[in-house]
Amino acid sequence: MKYVMRFAPSPTGPLHLGHAYSALIGHKMARAAGGQFLLRMEDTDIERSKPEWAAQIVEDLTWLGVDWDGEILSQAAQLSSYDSSLERLDALGLLYPCSCSRADIRAALAAPQEGVPHDVYPGTCKHRTMDSRKTGDALRLHLDKALDRLADREVSFVETGATHQGTHVINRERASREIGDVVLSRKGDEIVAYFLASALDDVAQGITHVVRGEDLFDFTAIQVILLTLLDLPVPTYHHHGLIRDENGKRLAKRDNARAIATYRDAGLTPQEVIALLPPF
Repeated sequence: MKYVMRFAPSPTGPLHLGHAYSALIGHKMARAAGGQFLLRMEDTDIERSKPEWAAQIVEDLTWLGVDWDGEILSQAAQLSSYDSSLERLDALGLLYPCSCSRADIRAALAAPQEGVPHDVYPGTCKHRTMDSRKTGDALRLHLDKALDRLADREVSFVETGATHQGTHVINRERASREIGDVVLSRKGDEIVAYFLASALDDVAQGITHVVRGEDLFDFTAIQVILLTLLDLPVPTYHHHGLIRDENGKRLAKRDNARAIATYRDAGLTPQEVIALLPPF
């Protein structure tokens, strides 16, 4: 089997140890299998994504010894490429407009459910049809209708990461409870949501194995549902452990003390930085 893997950071801040760990794991797996390793900038967040962050990510990866095949893909440069998938979902009757703000959603929710990774949309605008869409409305996936359409198909994915290893079959009740009607296109600006753009680009680039942190595992189910609805191939997923600070908190972009550039400026070598990471 041909292995094609990718590293797909969002250029909204510096590359830190956690990002580097993911890139190094995917790079090693791809090269060990004689496969390809691609670099993609997931820069659909136009306001926060900056060219200077993208340039620094490239510099940091090169310094760490991570190379890639082909040109770097920018999602922001191809936003219109996602329109056909949204149009197909619309043609299937699986989208509806939503005018709710995050504050509206929080106000409508009861106590959050334990183990649910995000605020599940309460369905305030679920009754609306596409012909009622107004400027500024988001587009949401009508999950109940989507799951009805997939009722005769097994929706599943294979996970090779240690924590969740095995074949996962998407359960309707759990998906309704934990995923809900997610936004696929953000308000007004016609910008596709991260997890749809990411899944579509994985297919477009022929990605066979998606390597990323465990914090993204819960988004896999919705990506697999969307790919199956669109009759697109589902890659194999590999979610690895996260790099945490001394208090057990996951590293974030605001944690500049663990930024690769900070270590480099302090005089550490790439080998010394890599030695700070768990084996991979």
